[in-house]
Amino acid sequence: MTECNQSSFGFEACGMREIVARFDGGTISSDGGALLLRQTDKRLHLLPRLTECFLDGRNPDQVEHSIQEMLSRRIYGLALGYEDLNDHEQLRKNPVFGVLAGREELGTPLAGKMNRMELGAVKDLYKKITFWKDSVDELLVKVFIESYERAPAEIILDVDTTDLPLHGKQEGRFFHGYYDSYCYLPLYVFCGEQILCARLRESNHDASLGCLQEIERIVAQIRMAWPEVKIILRGDSGFCRNTLMSWCAKHNVDYVFGMARNQRLRKIIGAEMHQATQQWKQTGKPARVFSEFNYQTKKTKKGGWDGARRVAAKAEHIDGKENPRFVVTSLSKEEWPAQELYEKLYCARGDMENRIKEQFSLFADRVSTETMRANQMRVYLSTMAYVLISGLRRLGLKATELAEAQVSTIRTKLLKIGSQIRVTVRKVWISMASSYPYQNLYQQVWMNLRC
Repeated sequence: MTECNQSSFGFEACGMREIVARFDGGTISSDGGALLLRQTDKRLHLLPRLTECFLDGRNPDQVEHSIQEMLSRRIYGLALGYEDLNDHEQLRKNPVFGVLAGREELGTPLAGKMNRMELGAVKDLYKKITFWKDSVDELLVKVFIESYERAPAEIILDVDTTDLPLHGKQEGRFFHGYYDSYCYLPLYVFCGEQILCARLRESNHDASLGCLQEIERIVAQIRMAWPEVKIILRGDSGFCRNTLMSWCAKHNVDYVFGMARNQRLRKIIGAEMHQATQQWKQTGKPARVFSEFNYQTKKTKKGGWDGARRVAAKAEHIDGKENPRFVVTSLSKEEWPAQELYEKLYCARGDMENRIKEQFSLFADRVSTETMRANQMRVYLSTMAYVLISGLRRLGLKATELAEAQVSTIRTKLLKIGSQIRVTVRKVWISMASSYPYQNLYQQVWMNLRC
């Protein structure tokens, strides 16, 4: 006979000892380390300011769960690996999430369904919570500026795009030939590990669509705080557009962009490519020869460059074939010689790929709602979860073994700690596992965040 309400589960013995498992451990959570994220938010003052970017049209007398409480739960949930709203049905009675959400009465359940917060529109009879995109965008740049104690002499803004695959009939759904799928094509702007822009876009446009508007507002906000800072804009060939480069030239912003190869460019570096080929034949190892020249595109119906620009070229022969590369820049050769420009400055943009991968670790690709606006909201939530963990990495993990760790590693090693929770009249006791292997690291992070 099968027990309908089985309370004990037997397993194979370990030596002479019988193994019995039971669900009688009391209130236990796997997210005990999340208090470090809460402490990070106290330093950044992020979630209270994000709440101010929302408009709550609900009747105040009938509101039990505030916007800040729901935002906190959703963002902390993403940081801790809970990607869906459905997860919060089970988490609503978790005392750790009650603490994270700032709930005073920890014995009462948190909000269950929070989809109205994410699906809200500007005017909707039933969905009365909405958000202002301009305010969220401004907050991202503001948090970045506040991370510096003093104005830096120079910053590099990396711009790139990626694909978010779609598996339904979402608004703005288009098939992208390069990615071979229906997808969105969001635009990201980073400075180092810090994110300044996450703009959701349709995929039936050029990769640079809307880039100028985003860069213009970001640069304006940065220069309001740091008038003398030198700004370098960096991107691949998808952003090598005359309008963007001309704007940079007029607004004292330097740039370095990749350039798509063509026969004219290949002909210009013919001597260098021959030299690289001869070196490869002699040594059997990859050979590189760098050069630079002034270049101007031909006028076409679609336009062209409005003047000659400096181009640095890498003539490379590798694995028995040519591999030429080109970048266009406003930086002088005295400041950045061709080889250093390519190898040290331009190629360093590859680190942005790691930052974009971290967005996927925080489920930025969960754009499964019907409208573009609601999916932009989800991208923002993942972005704010990244800002929190990035802040934890910058402030709490400095000078530790996880100072450069990825989001997923930080989550696994530092945030997911098995803990028993006891709520008394005066305190919330969170008893973390005695066998937790990174206790010294946890202590160091706690001390760093308290400074």
